[in-house]
Amino acid sequence: MEEFHRIRRLPPYVFEQVNRAKAAARNGGADIIDLGMGNPDLPAPEHVVEKLKETVGKARTDRYSSSRAFRGSGAPRPPTTSAGSA
Repeated sequence: MEEFHRIRRLPPYVFEQVNRAKAAARNGGADIIDLGMGNPDLPAPEHVVEKLKETVGKARTDRYSSSRAFRGSGAPRPPTTSAGSA
């Protein structure tokens, strides 16, 4: 199967790069404490679970956030241009 040309323009997947760096460090004997995403080894604290139960399904919390914080100013981002049309 031929690779689509746009795929080659994508940046490397950052989590794959991090995983490779961690593996290399571990293979080199480093003792790694991984604070990255993954499967938790402990259950969520009870107060967190209770707060989640309390807020699930409420109209105020049952939707996507309305973040407007682009560039720290609250202003919308300027439109982007297509490659080669500047």
